[in-house]
Amino acid sequence: MASEMGVPPNRIPVDLDVGGNETGHIGKPIFAKWLERLGFDAQLGPFYLGFWGALSFVCAGAFTFIWLITMAAQVGYNPVAFAKYFVVLQLEPPSAQFGLAFPPLGLGGWWLIATFFLTASILAWQVRLWERAKARGLKPYLAYGFTGAVFLYLVIYVIRPMIMQDWSEAPPHGIKGLLDWTNNVSVRYGNFYYNPFHMLSIFFLLGSTLLFSMHGATVWALEKYGAHEEEAEIDEPGTGTERAQLFWRWTMGFNANAYSIHLWAFWFAWLTGVTGAIGVLLSGTLVPDWFQWAIDARINYPQLPAVPVELPPPTP
Repeated sequence: MASEMGVPPNRIPVDLDVGGNETGHIGKPIFAKWLERLGFDAQLGPFYLGFWGALSFVCAGAFTFIWLITMAAQVGYNPVAFAKYFVVLQLEPPSAQFGLAFPPLGLGGWWLIATFFLTASILAWQVRLWERAKARGLKPYLAYGFTGAVFLYLVIYVIRPMIMQDWSEAPPHGIKGLLDWTNNVSVRYGNFYYNPFHMLSIFFLLGSTLLFSMHGATVWALEKYGAHEEEAEIDEPGTGTERAQLFWRWTMGFNANAYSIHLWAFWFAWLTGVTGAIGVLLSGTLVPDWFQWAIDARINYPQLPAVPVELPPPTP
């Protein structure tokens, strides 16, 4: 392997030997042994930036600057008030009267500009994941996984508002504003608890936490046997990975090996964002009321009028 990459066979290849030269790398490697106690690798850096990384950081910086400066203006640039009310401050989208038109800056124009930079940053980071994986000889599965989150973001901030021809359907940029938008969409379109794609999203979300906790606990419990070196241990008797597979086979009757557990976790995590995005996309576009949809689908009982109560006549 080392000789194929142009590295002398008597030297172990380092990260800069794989996939190219040092062009685009920033900084030098720093070794902090204490990080190993937290489960991390001891090496920090170097960091590869490149064109797509630089574009992503510049656009993210522009979004962050616009978002923070517009919220600071709401409290008169008072740092104490900004820190106190940070959770409730928000950058609002244009109101419904503007539709998809570009409004004045103070009436939603800054939201459109900020959203443009945020979207550009996310898409540039997606390309960066793909490009870096290809450069390092990896299959771009991390980029595939990121598409679940990107699809959910695009549906919420871009695709659904454009279909409904109304930027006000998108959430504000702000902590409380985003939470309020989530609640309001659920109430406005008939309760998300009856949305089957919301149900699937929650199922995959909870399934992801279960799979990751099972896998993490198993490897952590067998770390003293070197179970973190999974690839070299899959078929070796007496190793940590083999002990883990025996444990789950005895516990459940079958086991997920070191490959399949990551495959399951990938699909569960990816489908969390994708099914959630579909549920949001259908709300208000094809399904105006999820509560009524559940009644029509016979998931919920029809709403019958209350039985009138006949009171006895008053005694004379």
